[in-house]
Amino acid sequence: MTTTSPTPARPAPVDMAHHAHLSGVFAPQRTEVDVDDLEVIGTIPDDLHGSYLRNGPNPRFDPIGSYVYPLDGDAMVHRLEIGGGAAHYRNRFVRTPMVVAEEAAGHAIWSGLTDGYTPSADEVGPDLAGTFRQLPDINIVEHAGRLLAMAEADQPYRLDPADLGTIARDSCDGAMAVGSTAHPKIDPSTGELVLFNYVLEAPYLTWAVIGPDGRTRRPPTPVEGVDRPLMIHDMALTARYIVLFLCPLVFDITAMLSGGSLLQWHPESGTRIALIPRDGGPIRWVDSEPMWVWHFANAFDNGADDAPGDGTVTVDYVEWTYPGAFAHMPQPASSALVRAVLDPARGTIARTVLGESADVEFPRVDDRLLTRSHPRVATVGKSGNDTGDRDSLWFHDLRAGTETCWRPGVAIGEPIYMPGAHHDYWGAFGTDPADMASYFYVLAADDPSAGPLATVRMPIRVPAGLHGAWSPAEPINPPVE
Repeated sequence: MTTTSPTPARPAPVDMAHHAHLSGVFAPQRTEVDVDDLEVIGTIPDDLHGSYLRNGPNPRFDPIGSYVYPLDGDAMVHRLEIGGGAAHYRNRFVRTPMVVAEEAAGHAIWSGLTDGYTPSADEVGPDLAGTFRQLPDINIVEHAGRLLAMAEADQPYRLDPADLGTIARDSCDGAMAVGSTAHPKIDPSTGELVLFNYVLEAPYLTWAVIGPDGRTRRPPTPVEGVDRPLMIHDMALTARYIVLFLCPLVFDITAMLSGGSLLQWHPESGTRIALIPRDGGPIRWVDSEPMWVWHFANAFDNGADDAPGDGTVTVDYVEWTYPGAFAHMPQPASSALVRAVLDPARGTIARTVLGESADVEFPRVDDRLLTRSHPRVATVGKSGNDTGDRDSLWFHDLRAGTETCWRPGVAIGEPIYMPGAHHDYWGAFGTDPADMASYFYVLAADDPSAGPLATVRMPIRVPAGLHGAWSPAEPINPPVE
């Protein structure tokens, strides 16, 4: 006699009204629009020409099972095009096979990643049965003619630059055959895109390189010395090294199968820092006390073998005491902007907190200066009000050793550096929690705390999201140091 396993029950709907990342400024936006000549308060500088693209989790339908921000949620890409003193907006869902199937059904079919539930062939057909939702919803990257919606640790989706339409998943000539994390880095000096990816099985961690022509220069290459699966969200890049912080956030399948969390915090293991030579040489390791890092600002070599310097590496990043969403500790998780000097020869780290701002995130620099010394970093922080939203931008002048703050009175997103033909600017999306109106702010890079030169009113609410990129209409050379 044969028996069949019962079809797993569909998980219950998520209580969106009481979920912090599905309500308020995070509530999903289901409307797609194309709007020209947006309302502008003030004046958009005449020398600013380009597009700001931003990605973020945005469930196409009300989710079922669970919703763990920022890992869950379909991708919605927003583009604000600026030129000639005017602004134009377009937004589109990234239409993965899961989004297409759910649009045909009119409701959510796939649950959150942590549920372990997958739909049956009766519901979605044999090709999609047993699959998990694809989530290219973290970042947006433009390189070698490709516009890529990046996932956390998977292959990205290629988009049509003309209309943001979804083309297909893209392995990028095989460099992302095993996937990529959402934060590859483009070296402005070489045009190379350098990436890494983590997986749950050996070899656990790989890195790869794509040339400026879009062809693979180094296929996925194992990082030797990694013996367990770790979550590593971001990387830093210098002219000589890929810098990876292996913080002790461990994937634990056994714990998940017994009802625990997939990700387990193991501070007793400390943090290991890998400096991977881009020329393929042996990896240098630095040991540190436990910490958590979501995002890096930049890194650079302090001299090299053929130039003055001591061979150390400077890294600017936001350091957390622990990953608050994935661990439970007696004290709330806290963060600060930190500068670390790594010594590959001695295996040491020296850290300095930059400024006094606390609970900051999303550090950004002028992307034309990646792998080089940078004079300023911008972050997002909290001003101390009771909304819980990040509502202030912090600007850190690393040469003067000062920091200033701009408080727009709204929930503000990741800053982006926008070079102009004659002057440079910072930009960011923000949403007013009082009326849910969204804006894009343009600030002078030389005096951002003075407030916006221009405030662009968005035609629809832009949900609080994650990462973006500035795409200039014409390349602009970086400043000469």
